[in-house]
Amino acid sequence: MRIGPATPPLVGDTNIFDFPEMWINRNVEDILEYRWSLITGIKIANVKKPEDKLIEELRLLAMSSKPVDIELALKKPPRLFMTFSEQEPPQGPRSPLANMKVIGNPSIPRPVEKAHDDTDLPAFEAVVSLYESGLPVSYIQKIFSTGALGIKKQRRLVPTRWSITAVDSMLCKKLIREIKEYNPLNDILVFRYRVHENLFIAILYPAKWSYEWMEAWWPGSTWNPGVGKVVVEGDYEDYHGRTSYPSIGGCYYASMLATLEYLKRIKRQATAILLREIYPGFRIPVGVWFVRESVRAMFNSPPLLKTDSLGEVLEFLEKETKLGSNKWFSSSVLLRRIRFTRAIYDFLKKD
Repeated sequence: MRIGPATPPLVGDTNIFDFPEMWINRNVEDILEYRWSLITGIKIANVKKPEDKLIEELRLLAMSSKPVDIELALKKPPRLFMTFSEQEPPQGPRSPLANMKVIGNPSIPRPVEKAHDDTDLPAFEAVVSLYESGLPVSYIQKIFSTGALGIKKQRRLVPTRWSITAVDSMLCKKLIREIKEYNPLNDILVFRYRVHENLFIAILYPAKWSYEWMEAWWPGSTWNPGVGKVVVEGDYEDYHGRTSYPSIGGCYYASMLATLEYLKRIKRQATAILLREIYPGFRIPVGVWFVRESVRAMFNSPPLLKTDSLGEVLEFLEKETKLGSNKWFSSSVLLRRIRFTRAIYDFLKKD
């Protein structure tokens, strides 16, 4: 596994360069500039042996809540290119690492220090405790990736893309347990959010917890570069959860986490159906943080529709989406299930 520090050749507060929670209102160009400014020194490490001087220093850097001054010695000039991933933020120039020296003093919050020092605390409980202490999700993901959490014999380095989804899914598991204790919503709530050539819509239906995440990629967008038709994909789970990894990828849990945070805030459970349209102007993958923070921003505004009519929801989709209500309805397992269930209920009520 490749490991190494990512650092800008600057002095001062560079926190925003690696802090996705601060990016949602920034232009994509600004985000790429932040990531381009981070130069990474690379070294090969054994994931099952997270005890090494360099790894210990990287762990301290990840655990610090503030940027720490370091000196890097590289074996050769960094390669001037960026790598892009569906899961993690863009990665800037990199080069084999010759040596690293930590100059500044890491500032480690007490909850992080406590979770790291408790070698009998399972990783799941450690992640939840850090989240409940108010620490940003992206910060917890970085700590988790360095093998700083969990039972001592089970600690290991985790690739960044895996740590992102692992932390999101752990927190979802915890929050699902909590919101299942709440009563369902009284009405259907519909939210909408537009950002960077993306449209997000959330339909919260008054029923027991279940979840669906759907994406429609237009030709010329990130994962549909051709000139063919719109590609619609998605996945879902019912009240009892999933037994396999969602085919749609890490954005499933990123969006779910933001949805569960809202439901916990209002102390309700619901069947949640989230839809995303990605248009041709959105061509560069920036990571699943974009989904999590967009859905969070969407739920920070009041719902645009509050109703007890599924027909009104479909009218809203017809008006607000480019794909149209018929295509979204035919693609969504949970929307079709809701209509079928309501039809049976209405029939029985007539008798």
